[in-house]
Amino acid sequence: MPTEPTVTVRSVNVPGYQRQVNAAKYGAMKTALLRVLPRSGAGLTQEAMWDAVRPILPGRLFPGGANAEWWAKCVQLDLEAQGVVVRDKTAKPLRWRRAA
Repeated sequence: MPTEPTVTVRSVNVPGYQRQVNAAKYGAMKTALLRVLPRSGAGLTQEAMWDAVRPILPGRLFPGGANAEWWAKCVQLDLEAQGVVVRDKTAKPLRWRRAA
């Protein structure tokens, strides 16, 4: 039985952390996050990120938004580790945006 393709994700919060996750779900969430995160100005809070990506995710991968929050956080942490997404240097709540 063939296995589904995976990608390796990292976490900006845990140096050296690596985990294999479903490549299709990762790709769909990455596309959605990069679509909704602003390039300038104030970033989005975690809750705002979740609310923004949920309606644009493919239903076949995230039926009814299933596990969207987990995937959003997983991909956000990986993109942050890569320098594609940055945390705003503001007080709480934390906010994220695309790197300049």
